[in-house]
Amino acid sequence: MKISPQTIVSVLCGLLLLQATSVRSDEPAAPADPFQPPAVQTNNVPVISRVFVNGLRQYQNVRSASFAGWAPDGRGILVQTRFGNTSQLHRVYSPDGRREQVTFFDEPAGGRFLPGTDDGTLLVTMSSGGNEDYQVYLVKNGRAGRLTDGKSRNLAGPILKDGSRLIIANNSRNGKDTDLYITSTNQPGSFKRILETDGEYWRAVDWSPDKFTLAINHYVSINESYPALLDILTGSKRPIPAPAPGKVSFGDMTFSFDGKHLYAACDAVGEFRHLARIDTKTFEYNWLSSNIPWNVSSIKVEPETGIIAFTTNEDGASALYLLADINQQKEQQVVTPGGRFILQADIPTRVELPLGIIRSLEFSPDGRQLGFTFSPASAPSEAYSLNLSDGKLTRWTHSEVGGLDTSRFISPQQIQYPTFDAKLIPAYYFKPRGTTAKKPAAVVINIHGGPESQYRPYFSSFDQFLLNELGIAVIRPNVRGSAGYGKTYVGLDNGEKREDSVKDIGALLDWVKAQPELDGSRVAVYGGSYGGYMVLASMAHFPERITAGVDIVGLASFTTFLKNTKEYRRDLRRAEYGDERDPKMAAIFQHINPTNNVQKIQGALLVAHGKNDPRVPFVVAEEVVAKVEATGSKVWTIYADNEGHGFRKKANRDYLSAAIAMFLWGQLQ
Repeated sequence: MKISPQTIVSVLCGLLLLQATSVRSDEPAAPADPFQPPAVQTNNVPVISRVFVNGLRQYQNVRSASFAGWAPDGRGILVQTRFGNTSQLHRVYSPDGRREQVTFFDEPAGGRFLPGTDDGTLLVTMSSGGNEDYQVYLVKNGRAGRLTDGKSRNLAGPILKDGSRLIIANNSRNGKDTDLYITSTNQPGSFKRILETDGEYWRAVDWSPDKFTLAINHYVSINESYPALLDILTGSKRPIPAPAPGKVSFGDMTFSFDGKHLYAACDAVGEFRHLARIDTKTFEYNWLSSNIPWNVSSIKVEPETGIIAFTTNEDGASALYLLADINQQKEQQVVTPGGRFILQADIPTRVELPLGIIRSLEFSPDGRQLGFTFSPASAPSEAYSLNLSDGKLTRWTHSEVGGLDTSRFISPQQIQYPTFDAKLIPAYYFKPRGTTAKKPAAVVINIHGGPESQYRPYFSSFDQFLLNELGIAVIRPNVRGSAGYGKTYVGLDNGEKREDSVKDIGALLDWVKAQPELDGSRVAVYGGSYGGYMVLASMAHFPERITAGVDIVGLASFTTFLKNTKEYRRDLRRAEYGDERDPKMAAIFQHINPTNNVQKIQGALLVAHGKNDPRVPFVVAEEVVAKVEATGSKVWTIYADNEGHGFRKKANRDYLSAAIAMFLWGQLQ
């Protein structure tokens, strides 16, 4: 249902009249918005027009499904999807077959089947109101029993194949340091600390087949980490030495089927994280994907055959590869959509799949299938499996798309544009239909967070609404500092170079202006978390070129952020952004903090934030709004009592997206 121009004009007239009318204390309060959820508070936001509520309704009811693992008894899979206000877990018994919801919580629930059981017992992780103080539960027959203390932050780690013992990372000792514990799933509360940390962040990655050795990784930053093998009986660590001097980072790691090797993604021999086979006795490295000039993202090993499956991130899209284990004597033959192959131990076999993003790899209990989430750019994510015996790719879920015509969903073009220092910045450009030089489109530049994240071409129903209903173009750049393009590129915005990434947005504005089908005078910036910093900084740097900005849980002040973010996160973030206690960095922050540059902003601003945000605390939003409004400008603010770092509850998300749509249309037309 395309919104007619005549209807939009009438809505705009009402918006302009409302915004032009000052509200005095003796005037009656504005009418209540029937679409505003009880947990949401707003200021300066008009009553949401039914035009936008109705126009968005189909897009807001586009669903997706994520693969969450195989049932241990082989009878189907687990998926995460949303049918109510929050995402829950559902069992799907066969492709396109019976679906059974198995969790029913008020909060979003993630998790997996408990291995070694055939009664459908689940291991579930949830937090309350977006506070990210996760608790771990065992759910059986719909009844939840909490394994953790209900107060601290808990992260479920690797679990033994028989489901008897689980590693949990927990900060209960002092709220700052995250220690590693082992717990029995049969004895709730039986926590034994196996690694006490002091100012370091260690993560348990995989459990050796010997049941007594853990692969763990000390994360410092995206460019620096230090793996080790941990003996859970003695608590002793054997550091895994890097094969090259200097800072080295390790990503995903998993043991071979016999525990004699560790397969790890490591960037020691170039710009990218390549797949290495590391001998667990001698720590000798053998490189298996050095001919693939992209990062290895995820690694899985089939525990009986030893087959290794791994994915790479190739300019945003995923590629899937298979390998045999060097110690597996039996020939490993597989069938993929590209044909029949005998797997090699040192030469990866690429699996030909459609273009998209692959997540959550897992072999089936019988080892014959590989399950995963598949996300194309022009359709919602779904659960899939690849049968390695016959090469059949099977789609398990077909999520509703709100009755929309999926053939009208628009895929992006990959572009590169030159920036101030002659580097080329990669981006994805979504172009609405009917856009011409005579009828140029307004533009929304959507900037990812992180900062060491990356926009990958996943499906966004809100982007499709902007494209198909409002005729607004969407550009998603991966400015310097983004992951996925090599370790040099990801470090180009560190420390005093922070604003170089903002200059990349200025270069994108130049590119937009040069495109005849785009209107460079009607541009909005949009971003969340660190992307919110980029929104505010861009509005301050290019005030006459940016019409409006949407800041979602944005990092408006590095100083306020670092002083108030949860203590368990603080040192990790200092490693990326810089230490506000260092006088040199404090001076840099003083110069670049958007809160100190709001007087330069000319465009309209919308700020949304969850009051329980543990990452970018709510006080950051309050600070920037107060400073902008002190200049005489009004800010549309949307705050939620029951959200944290982003809006995850459907009622809140629906209201927020309608408000953003109305805001953008009002500013860009």
